[in-house]
Amino acid sequence: METYHTTIHEMPENDRPRERLMHHGPDALSESELLAIILRVGSSRGSVIALANHLLSHFRGLRGIAKATAAELSQVKGVGVAKAAQIKAAFELGKRLASASDERPLANRPELAAGLIMEKMRYEDQEHFVVLLLDTRNRCIDDRRISTGGLNANIAHPREIFREALSRSAAAIIVAHNHPSGDPTPSEEDKALTRRLVEAGKTMGIDVLDHLIIGDGRWVSLKEKGLM
Repeated sequence: METYHTTIHEMPENDRPRERLMHHGPDALSESELLAIILRVGSSRGSVIALANHLLSHFRGLRGIAKATAAELSQVKGVGVAKAAQIKAAFELGKRLASASDERPLANRPELAAGLIMEKMRYEDQEHFVVLLLDTRNRCIDDRRISTGGLNANIAHPREIFREALSRSAAAIIVAHNHPSGDPTPSEEDKALTRRLVEAGKTMGIDVLDHLIIGDGRWVSLKEKGLM
């Protein structure tokens, strides 16, 4: 049986995560200390620091924790439903902040468009299809998740995509989906879908500027690859 040792109250006050954050800023804290602040309290088995370290070990780092579902997190001894919800909420806020902007962000280059959705999509364990809705200056009005499907499913239908574009009076769109494997190499199905969407866009009078495939920290632009 695993045993957690030193409790948070046994630590010198200046070494406690919350106090260290207040005095030195969040950059000074380790991953386990930041996670401990989110968790707030430990369990009967030991301190919140030990619990944070146990989570990092169990899920093999922050990336694993980010990908875990609330149900998976809650099954870890000492976590439960409330702490699992706190963790998922914290990661979701981080994802939303990564794409937040006071002004409409430009999406006139593939790297800019990919940057708007990378953190939202890179850790998903299913394929998600997203459309970026652009104005006449190629600024992003909004991004909408169209559908979710299995690893190899054809999950996007032109009708749903262009319905979103028409509802927001978008001048152009960029479509994107993730590869849960982390490898963004386009499949033959991806290429065929892109051609179908481009043709549908011509009929609708809405330009399909690109199709981005999102991997784990990597992406591919079918426009750049000459596949559109």
